[in-house]
Amino acid sequence: MTVALYFENLSRRKVVMEKNTNQRKLRVCVATCNRADYSKLAPIMFGIKAEPEYFELSVVVIGSHLIDDYGNTYRMIEQDDFDIQARLHTIVRGEDEASMVESVGLALVKLPDVLNRLKPDIIIVHGDRFDALALGTSAALMNIRILHIEGGEVSGTIDDSIRHAITKLSHYHVCCTRSAEQHLIAMCEDHDRILLAGCPSYDKLLNLKNKDYMGVIKTWLGDDVKPGEYILALQHPVTTDIKHSIKMFEFTLDALISFNKKTLVLFPNIDAGSKEMVRVIRKKGVEHHPNFRAVKHVPFEQFIQLVAHAGCMIGNSSCGVREAGAFGTPVINLGTRQTGRETGENVLHVRDADTENKIIHALQLQFGKRYPCSKIYGDGNAVPRIVKFLKSISLSEPLQKKFCFPPVKESISQDIDHILETLSALAVDLGGTNLRIAIVSMKGEIVKKYVQPNPKTYEDRIELILKMCVEAASEAVTLNCRILGVGISTGGRVNPHEGVVLHSTKLIQEWSSVDLRTPLSDTLHLPVWVDNDGNCASLAERKFGQGKGVEDFVTVITGTGIGGGLIHHNELVHGSSFCAGELGHIMVAFDGPECMCGSHGCVEAYASGIALQREAKKLHDDDQLVVEGMSLKNDECVTAVHLIQAAKLGNSKASNILKTAGTALGIGIVNILHTINPSLVILSGVLANQYINAVKEVIRQRGLASVQGVNVVVSNLSDPALLGAASMVLDYTTRRTY
Repeated sequence: MTVALYFENLSRRKVVMEKNTNQRKLRVCVATCNRADYSKLAPIMFGIKAEPEYFELSVVVIGSHLIDDYGNTYRMIEQDDFDIQARLHTIVRGEDEASMVESVGLALVKLPDVLNRLKPDIIIVHGDRFDALALGTSAALMNIRILHIEGGEVSGTIDDSIRHAITKLSHYHVCCTRSAEQHLIAMCEDHDRILLAGCPSYDKLLNLKNKDYMGVIKTWLGDDVKPGEYILALQHPVTTDIKHSIKMFEFTLDALISFNKKTLVLFPNIDAGSKEMVRVIRKKGVEHHPNFRAVKHVPFEQFIQLVAHAGCMIGNSSCGVREAGAFGTPVINLGTRQTGRETGENVLHVRDADTENKIIHALQLQFGKRYPCSKIYGDGNAVPRIVKFLKSISLSEPLQKKFCFPPVKESISQDIDHILETLSALAVDLGGTNLRIAIVSMKGEIVKKYVQPNPKTYEDRIELILKMCVEAASEAVTLNCRILGVGISTGGRVNPHEGVVLHSTKLIQEWSSVDLRTPLSDTLHLPVWVDNDGNCASLAERKFGQGKGVEDFVTVITGTGIGGGLIHHNELVHGSSFCAGELGHIMVAFDGPECMCGSHGCVEAYASGIALQREAKKLHDDDQLVVEGMSLKNDECVTAVHLIQAAKLGNSKASNILKTAGTALGIGIVNILHTINPSLVILSGVLANQYINAVKEVIRQRGLASVQGVNVVVSNLSDPALLGAASMVLDYTTRRTY
């Protein structure tokens, strides 16, 4: 089948998919449990509601929203003009550990009927409350996709366990910070289903600060209170240490009474221990104290105005470490409830708030100060990202989650499917001269190889890659090979996460800023991995070669250029901008020969095939290359091979050039040994045998004593680029990054 026909069929499929999308709105159910999580979910709900051509929104309200003691906050959902499709009374009163468990059980009993009636395609759940755990459990068991908001964060209570449990139940994840994203990846969640969006509430709060706030302050604190002259107190029980958290709350109120500033105290949430905290409020006479106002609920927009203009915020609410930072409001974070959360410089931690005096001292340090605004948790653009993410969800994708587990030791057990057909990869190697594609088995056997000259233009090159891959995939069926995916090795700098060639080498023209993943994935309907040739060589050594079972090693490719890859703790090192492993551009001289990268004195400018060819041509032009026993025709191109041949036949000038090249390569490798200290150096490529003795000698002469024991070997792989490209598929068929 021709590539043109493949593209035509692909276009038809896209048209059909677009038609299906237009006929079928995504049924999105947003479930909210309390005032705090509604503040995060409301912006998303507005974003969904604004695009009725794509989404059908339903709202389920459970938990403390429906309790009078906590303000009947479901009313603010109605005031925001959202229709509530279901109200479920799920809270068992008692405010202790047992009642929390009973509340989860009650929610699990009631939710199935509602979800069966609404039939959502996806349910959006926020945070780490026990109510949210019931929502996630119900949806997961009923095969409903779950989008979890604010997963991956860390705090100091049982909330951590609940949050991470919801993460494991969820199919899609929206996180607020880079570290939260990394936590989700460490939890083996599918990287393609994680969105770093920022906190949705930031979309609203960053636009609220300059609105009229004096009326809000007067409403909640009185006519005589000015901005910066009041304290906002919000403290919740710590469910894993209720007794201590109650005592700490007593110290907090005593300190606030002694500090003698106007203070707005919000009642705690409904967690176990909240009833005892309310008793403390009443025992201290807070509700009748002239400096205090105690309230059950403040609407979010007004609450944020109060946070923005407070002289200080005190307690253990996540709002103190998250939202308050956007305004530079000083915060005193008490106890361990927020341990692990990222905070700005506006937060003063009092982790062991065990005396009134310690808290008073913290108030004296923080009250009335202002700090630079911090946007750790968002930039105000979370909702558009989340809505776009929702639009990208395909209901045709398998419901069953896939986890991105790190590599493990290969199983020695047998599988009938592996006997009936050979699990294989399509490996692509884009060299400066040839384009090669191979079918590679799980054992590293090259079942079939295809070779064509590498075209000079982008269009011709992409067309040829697609054509050759289509032909290879078709032939794989006749060879009883099951293709799991496509791995591509190419010269230049590559972003492997996106499958994009960032900067090409001079040997491959029109090859910068090229997306390789998308056209191949769309055409072949297979996952596609892309990396540069040096990294692929290291991956090949790790799976099939001298690096198998070695935790830390470096592979150095010696060929037309000089490249390589670094394996550290059994993982490939890419670097912050995917430039790690550019071993050919380690500088070994201040003013050496010019390199193809434009610099001078690089290892590649001395030891690459191109560098040796350059020196061979110079000798030939001076009639100093050919010696007795050599023959070189007039029209024959002078190459590095002639230089090596001349050296073997006694040409001292050729020998000196090769010695200099070997020394330069050895110095570059010594620099690597002194930087990352691998236990193994693998020389790969056509010049490996030529250089190995010189490299060992330079290490002996110039290396520190600690690196003298490094093992330097020559690769035993015949085709590391293709095998490395294949290993990306064979090792990571459930992963897009590695």
